[in-house]
Amino acid sequence: MVSRSAVPVDQYLVTSFPDLDREFHDGEVVECSLPDYLHSRAQALLIVFFEALRKRLSVYAYPELRLKLREALYLIPDVAVFCPAPPADGIPCTPPLIAIEVLSPDDRLAVVREKPEEYRAWGVKHVWLVDPHSRRMYTCDVGLTEVASLLPELEIELMPEAIFE
Repeated sequence: MVSRSAVPVDQYLVTSFPDLDREFHDGEVVECSLPDYLHSRAQALLIVFFEALRKRLSVYAYPELRLKLREALYLIPDVAVFCPAPPADGIPCTPPLIAIEVLSPDDRLAVVREKPEEYRAWGVKHVWLVDPHSRRMYTCDVGLTEVASLLPELEIELMPEAIFE
């Protein structure tokens, strides 16, 4: 479910939300989908996967990190992976190497398509969509492409069994 309310960006940046963080889209605070067990588990296993690679590949994975894509657009990927260094303190305004969105049961198709396009336009090299309910993984370049593994160009492979139970 996506709920929106209008506020100035400076108010958004100092607001603490009682449950999940919210995104900011051109003057509107946008409530994110509520994750379920499969979403949370896939997100946790993605963090564990990248944490195991941190020392060898200098990758730094963060769950639910608010990112500033432009002045009026703040998005929160389920996992953001930075390389070769962690982001500076505060809200990162430079693209991570990887932005990962994990689907929740109530995600809407329009939102699922819009966010990866925003990440790509911002300069994120790898944008992934992970669907723990169907046990499928997608890369987001021009549209969505289902893949059997992720990251072969880094000489590592993230296989479905690593993030889906």
